[in-house]
Amino acid sequence: MHIWAVANQKGGVGKTTTGVTLAGLLADQGFDVLLLDLDPHGSLTSYFGYDPDQLEHSAYDLFQHEGKVPASLPPNLLLNTSHDRINLIPASTAMATLERRAVGSDGMGLVVSRALTHLWDRFDYVLIDSPPVLGVLMVNALAACERLLVPVQTEFLAIKGLERMVRTLTMINRARSRKLDYYILPTFFDRRTQASVQSLRVIKQRYPDEIAQAVIPVDTKFRNASTRGVVPSALDPSTHGVRAYAMLMRSLLQIEREEQVQP
Repeated sequence: MHIWAVANQKGGVGKTTTGVTLAGLLADQGFDVLLLDLDPHGSLTSYFGYDPDQLEHSAYDLFQHEGKVPASLPPNLLLNTSHDRINLIPASTAMATLERRAVGSDGMGLVVSRALTHLWDRFDYVLIDSPPVLGVLMVNALAACERLLVPVQTEFLAIKGLERMVRTLTMINRARSRKLDYYILPTFFDRRTQASVQSLRVIKQRYPDEIAQAVIPVDTKFRNASTRGVVPSALDPSTHGVRAYAMLMRSLLQIEREEQVQP
């Protein structure tokens, strides 16, 4: 099992689109994929037609056992999606209460890591969508993942948010035994606007070693796919946005292959 997370401390940067599109492309390649929604807003959950306000069971259940996760629980939280190789563990709005309850509780930052051990043989890839707030849910995502994608909108206010996220990752990496590899993913790029072009240039200059090998353009097909509740590659695999995410997926898979052959 490979675990990727998508996170940024700023909302509206394309986190859910990134998770859904990559999940679809991986599933199209024959991989079994789990999408885990850790954002109390539940955008990923809503994408596939589930209501975060009405669900009886969700990722919230994982945090109800004092940091321990019964082996039978994660499989019982799986929901189907529009793609037969993608399952979802949904979010619920009740997850917003976890920050207050996590104070002083041991092991709350490793709940997701422990939960995924009970699904290890069932999925090839897990993609985690985290909330745009540094708290127990984002910490869980960062602790569980092997790779982190940080979408950042190509506009100057988003770059300021990116600086906060990079500082957070520096702090997280000091506490990890293994460095967390992260990739900054420029999103909503519109080459017709000077602001977008200049913002992309700034990101490349400031983070030359961390920027991903893809730039995600503005693409209305993403909105059309979300309206239908299908992964974007199922709606139109040839669209500019899907092709950009396919480039990103190939580069990440290549990195994994190279790591596997290293002594």
